[in-house]
Amino acid sequence: MKTAAIDRASRILSLDQFRGYTVAGMFLVNFIGGFREVHDVFKHHNTYNSYADTIMPHFFFAVGFAMRLGVLKGATTAAMVWRCLGLVLLGVMFYGLDGNYKTWTSLTELGLWGFIEKSFLRSPFQALTHIGVTGLWILPVLRRRSRDLILFGVASGLLHLWLSQAFWFEFLMRVKVIDGGPLGFISWALPTLAGALAYDAVKKYGALDALPVVLRWGAVLSMIGYLISCVHGMEAPPFWPPWHPVDMWTMTQRAGSLSYQTFSAGFSLLVYGLFLWLCDVRTPKWSFSVFGTFGTNALAGYLIHGMVGDAIQKFAPKDSTLLWVCFVTAVYFLLTWLFIRALEKRNIFLRL
Repeated sequence: MKTAAIDRASRILSLDQFRGYTVAGMFLVNFIGGFREVHDVFKHHNTYNSYADTIMPHFFFAVGFAMRLGVLKGATTAAMVWRCLGLVLLGVMFYGLDGNYKTWTSLTELGLWGFIEKSFLRSPFQALTHIGVTGLWILPVLRRRSRDLILFGVASGLLHLWLSQAFWFEFLMRVKVIDGGPLGFISWALPTLAGALAYDAVKKYGALDALPVVLRWGAVLSMIGYLISCVHGMEAPPFWPPWHPVDMWTMTQRAGSLSYQTFSAGFSLLVYGLFLWLCDVRTPKWSFSVFGTFGTNALAGYLIHGMVGDAIQKFAPKDSTLLWVCFVTAVYFLLTWLFIRALEKRNIFLRL
């Protein structure tokens, strides 16, 4: 992990602002999701694609964008592998394992496979771990042409669909995995590769001419994702509870389903397109300092916000009034920003 100054002149403002928005969105939904008075669209439900479910794919999009930029500017494969493995290790240590073994006998009776099955299915496979494993999954094609990235994304989506049909969806719903579980990296490749392709468009056409390309493909993929969810008939649009029973075609973050990841890839392109216009196309260019602080130190924000949230939520019962929820949320954002801003002022940026 590196703590070093950032060369801001070499960074892409729209990506930093997009990432900063994503970090802020994560802070919001992770903090307010448990309150009774908060609207359901800001909560994770595992049955449909809420606003809360749009945040995690944005991280993968930003990672794909940055990885594509890195490898095309000379980052070695070995360096990328070590970064991904570092994220996996950090994720496993940060989230912990599932098992809670009280005695040596209870541990040894499981055997090797039993230990793996009981310890690694849920808790370890969350955002950081998924990003690391997904990075390793796409790395073999990350230096290739845009067409190859598209083909690999299609193949990954179809592979995940086939595995879901064969056994995976029934298993993951029974075990109640998080964010797609151990095989989630296959479908998380879709928003990640969308980010890589967005970088290709910006690099090839420039910000102004890339904007319609990004928006067009964002709309196409969003519509395809929704249509996949309609395989059993017209389904509720994103951000609304489903009209049909939940299955492998439903937009659900828990399953990392094909419909969810395809829509998420498209939606991430649309949101990035907004920041591309605001930050790199529009005159005068727009940027928000809070997003800049969050976006250039996203890993620090990820590691810090949970600790701040845990401290603040002790004074905020789940049945708090909406006014009190708004107040404690503002305090939580302020304290989290102060920590990250203090790191920024000292030129301390967490990198793997």
